[in-house]
Amino acid sequence: MAVPDQRHVFGQASEHLAEQLLRAKGYRILDRNVRTSIGEVDLVAEDRGVVVFVEVKGRATKAFGGALLAVNHRKRAKLTKLAAQYLARRHWSDKVCRFDVVLVHGRPSAQGQIEHFQNAFDVTEH
Repeated sequence: MAVPDQRHVFGQASEHLAEQLLRAKGYRILDRNVRTSIGEVDLVAEDRGVVVFVEVKGRATKAFGGALLAVNHRKRAKLTKLAAQYLARRHWSDKVCRFDVVLVHGRPSAQGQIEHFQNAFDVTEH
C-alpha cells in the first residue's frame, strides 16, 4: 500500500478549507482542479455573475516568504492562460472574470490562518 504524499494531502485540505470559505461568502463552486496541458486551476467559482479563478496556496510555515510569495509573476501568467483556455472551452467570451487567491498558513487541521484576496491580480500585470 502506497503512503500518501503529505504535500498532496496538505494541498487538498487547504483547497477544501478555501472552498468552505468561498461557499460561506456566497460563491458557487463551478469546478475543482481543472487540468489542461499547461497546468491546473485549483477552483473555479461564480460570484454574483463573475467567473472567479481561485489559486489556493497552503504553507505549513511562513518560511521562504509564506504562501503569498508563491503566486509570483510566472504563476500569474500561467493562471491567465489557463483562464483563457477555460473560458474558450465553454464559449464564455462574454463573461467577466477575475483572479482570487486564498492563502492557508499553518496546518488546516490545527486552526491555521486563512486569508482571501479578491481580485488579487490583474491580467495586465503579466
